[in-house]
Parts: sequence; C-alpha cells; structure tokens
Amino acid sequence: MKKYFRFEELGTNYRREIIGGLTTFLAMAYILVVNPMTLSLESVPGLPESMYMDKGAVFTATAIAAALGSILMGVLAKYPIALAPGMGLNAFFAYTVVLKFGIPWEIALTGVFVAGVIFILLSLSGIRETIINAIPSELKYAVGAGIGLFITFVGLQNAKIIVGNPDVIVALGDLADPNVLLTIFGLIITVIMMVKGVKGGIFYGMLITAIVGMIFKLVEVPHAIVGEVPSMEPTFGAALKPIFENPASLMTSQFLIVVLTFLFVNFFDTAGTLISVANQAGLMKDNKLPRAGKALLADAIATTAGAVAGTSTTTSYVESTAGVAAGARSGFAAVVTGVLLLLSLFFYPVLDVVTSYVTAPALIIVGALMVSSLGSIEWTKFEVAVPAFFVVIAMPLTYSIATGIAIGFIFYPITMIVAGRIKEIHPIMYGLWVIFVAYFIFL
Repeated sequence: MKKYFRFEELGTNYRREIIGGLTTFLAMAYILVVNPMTLSLESVPGLPESMYMDKGAVFTATAIAAALGSILMGVLAKYPIALAPGMGLNAFFAYTVVLKFGIPWEIALTGVFVAGVIFILLSLSGIRETIINAIPSELKYAVGAGIGLFITFVGLQNAKIIVGNPDVIVALGDLADPNVLLTIFGLIITVIMMVKGVKGGIFYGMLITAIVGMIFKLVEVPHAIVGEVPSMEPTFGAALKPIFENPASLMTSQFLIVVLTFLFVNFFDTAGTLISVANQAGLMKDNKLPRAGKALLADAIATTAGAVAGTSTTTSYVESTAGVAAGARSGFAAVVTGVLLLLSLFFYPVLDVVTSYVTAPALIIVGALMVSSLGSIEWTKFEVAVPAFFVVIAMPLTYSIATGIAIGFIFYPITMIVAGRIKEIHPIMYGLWVIFVAYFIFL
C-alpha cells in the first residue's frame, strides 16, 4: 500500500494521510446537506410537484457519487483530491435549467449524463487534457472566482439577506427577521472559525447554527441521528429514461445549452481545482500536472455515475486544499475521504434540521474561498485583466456561469491580438472563440 501510493517519495505516512482525508471530509461535508436542498428546490415554494426532486434520493446519490469519485481519484490518479457534486454547477442545474428554462429535472440529469460520457471519451483520447492545457491560467482562475461570486449570491438570496427590488433590481433584506439573523449568526461563527484555522470550520459552523436554530425554535429538532439510507428509487436511472423512451425531447436548443454548459464549466472548474491543489501539495512538474489524464478520467466517470444515481455534475473539490494543509500528499487521503462519505449515508435524519438559512453561510464562505484565485491574475496587464474581469462579473450579474465564461473567452483573443501578444494565444483558443460566438448567435 505504501509503495503504491508512493509514501516514501512524497514524505508522508498513514497518520498524515488519514488526518488529511478526515480534514478534507469535514471541510466538504456541507455538500451532503447543501446539494439535496439545492437540487430539490426546497427554498422555492409554490412550484408544481413534478419540479421538486426527492431530497432523500439526492442525498444518497450525492454521497455515492462523491465517494466513488474520491476513491477513483485516489486509486487512479493518486492525488489527495476529493470529488463531489460541484457548487455552482448544482445551482445552474436547479435555478437555471429547471427553474428558469422549465426543463424537467429528469432531462437535466440526462444532460449531465451526456456531458459525462463526452468527458470520458475526451479524457481517454487526451483531447480534454490538451484543451485544458491550452487555456491561459488567468482565465482558469477567473472562472473559479466567478463561480465563487455566483455561489455567494445564491447563498445571500437563499437567506433573504439580498432580496429582489423592482427599482434597483436587488436590495438588502429584512435584517430583523429571526431566520435572517440566524444566518448572520452562522456566518459570523463560521468566519471566526475559518480565521482561527479550525479544520472543518464550514461544517462546524453549520452544526452550531442548526443547534442555535433549534434552541430558538427556528429549526425543527431531528427525530433521530442514525437511520436507514434513503432510497434512490425516485432518481436512479431517471437520466437514462429520456434517451430510450423519448429521444425527441432532447432535440432542442435548450438541451444543447445544458450539455454545453456542463461541459464547459466542468472543464474549467476541474482544471482550476487540480492545478490549485497540486500547486499547494508541491505535485506540479514543470508547470504541468502529472497523471492529469487519469485525474480527469476519475472526474468524468464520477459525473456519469452520479447522473445515473440522481445528482448534478461531480467535480474536484477545492476544499481538498484543507486536507493538503493538514499533511495529505497521496491518493490514500482521497480514499479515506471516500470511505467517510459512504459512512455518512447512515446519518440522513440529521438533514431534516438543516434549512436554507443554516446552509447559506456555507455557500457564502465557499464563494469567498473560490474568489481567492483572483490573486493569481496579472491585473496590471489590461489585455489580461479585461477578459478575466468579464468572466468574473458576468456570472453573478447574468445569473449564468456559461454566459460569464463565454464573454471572457470571446474578449481574450481580441485583447491579446491588439496588445501584440498574438504568439501567446494557443490555436485552440480561436476554436473556442468561434464556439462561444456561435453560442450567443444560435443558442
């Protein structure tokens, strides 16, 4: 085992890897709560019953997809990187695809499945790795930061700290509302723990917020701690039904938008996470990521399996940096995280106590963590700053991750050519420019 995971070469041991894997689990455990709430649209009342996904089924699908992805990443790519349904991608799935486009969640899952199959083919062929390496680092960092702002915005909305306003579009909500105050309390507690360097601060912040909510009768007291694993029957296989039963329902421009968006966002989100975690762990070689193809394949398989189980795109988690900071250096840490995710399946009853007001602080803080990638962008170079800025600002303002990516990628070749840096533009970027221009014209 030690030889397979290269313990001696990496200067690590079982203790460091187990602690690292546990730390990563605690840092990302919030997704087991947030993802079911997001995909089920629980915070949006008054919708037709058919638009709501079964929260219990999504919880089980989330844990299984995350465990599978993390274990595959550890065994195949040997990186201390955990995977789970991605924040931002789940928001796009729920709030844009299902809520805004009106696409049934079953077909949305089909879109994730199709994107996952394409990911697998691209990963096996090496094309996906080539495309990711061709994208300038500044845009990769900008995509991560833009998604962070988008996630924060969703969290503020869910907590009603930010509300709609017909005169100025958005405005500050009612801060005297007890539920809003609960979120603010949770945010303060979580920030304090994160500043103090408490491992799993986001998870503990949610736990403390939920307990305080129960004390003040804002949150229901759970009927049990350990219980049966929720059935995946309501969601399992739903992604495959449209393919076999009603393929005509997939022949629409909106479905194409869904697939392309999941493709593009997961492309860049995964790349940014892999690079940031590998850099922190000292695993980068000559500015390239060894075994990148295997890491991308693990991501692709987890996405496809997760769609079949009943959850949105599974991707590499930036919270893995917490595990690396705790000492993780090998894929054994990711395997530890995967095992813990499987064990979490038996604690579903606790999910009932977690409301959107309890999870909002986690969304806001995760957004803040993701925005830190802005520091890696060369803002003094205007030709780089402009496309990066457009990526970041367009995501929350248009309420669309895909739109932010498209705008920034369209401007990048233009500003670089005008700046006389045409030789620095990879040919693939011109191909992406054409694709994104077509995206706006036709889709």
